Amino acid sequence: MNLNATLFAQFVVFFILAGFTMKFVWPPLMKALDERAERIANGLAAADRGKTELEVAMKRVDAEMATARDEVQKRIVDADKRAASIIEEAKKTAESEAARIRAQAHADAEQAMASAREELRAQVAALAVKGAEQILKREVNASAHADMLSQLAVEL
Repeated sequence: MNLNATLFAQFVVFFILAGFTMKFVWPPLMKALDERAERIANGLAAADRGKTELEVAMKRVDAEMATARDEVQKRIVDADKRAASIIEEAKKTAESEAARIRAQAHADAEQAMASAREELRAQVAALAVKGAEQILKREVNASAHADMLSQLAVEL
């Protein structure tokens, strides 16, 4: 065979193969590569969007945390004020209760003293009657001399 004919046949087969590849193999291959490139680009764009959304979310979280800290501080201050007012109220209540108890104790002491005085007067009157009996050597009728005994008790 002739070298030119072989070379020509190889050129024809090569161009047929190239044409077949360009028409049937190359488009699906390029389509797959384009789709993959598009998916990669979409993934990178989504990653960028996610990164910016994360930054925005972090800023929002920081703002929320600052607000929460401020609110907690405010509640702590309010709780301290309320505790102080409760303590002051309890002190006032305790002081008024102590004053009432002191007044009651003083009144009880006065009543006990008056009762003791009356009892002492009665005992002194009884002793005076006994002393008068001893002096007179006779019995003094207490009911007959009740006015005199009551006047003696008042004088004592």
